[in-house]
Amino acid sequence: QVHLVESGGGLVQAGGSLRLSCATSGNTFNINHINWHRQAPGKQRELVATITNDRRTDYADFVKGRFTISRDIAENTLYLQMHSLKPEDTGVYYCQAVMDWGTEYWGQGTQVTVSS
Repeated sequence: QVHLVESGGGLVQAGGSLRLSCATSGNTFNINHINWHRQAPGKQRELVATITNDRRTDYADFVKGRFTISRDIAENTLYLQMHSLKPEDTGVYYCQAVMDWGTEYWGQGTQVTVSS
């Protein structure tokens, strides 16, 4: 089992930056890849960024060039550095760990609010 705890959310003005963290614990050795998702009020959850065990990354088009996903294996922590934030980036941000055998684990989420 894997436990995930997000932090770093908050209120920021448009154009500002935030760095989200996702601390992982438990059976982290068998994590295949980790995703950041977000969910805005009244909308479906959407995939924001992915990082694999061999550090390959992928981003949704709406964050490319503004967000960077990274992972500190030694610290068992996942990061999402967000720059040039827009009001439409507002939402609850979740990290999700996908195991080698497909099981998924989710954190509780952290709120990001971008004011215009």
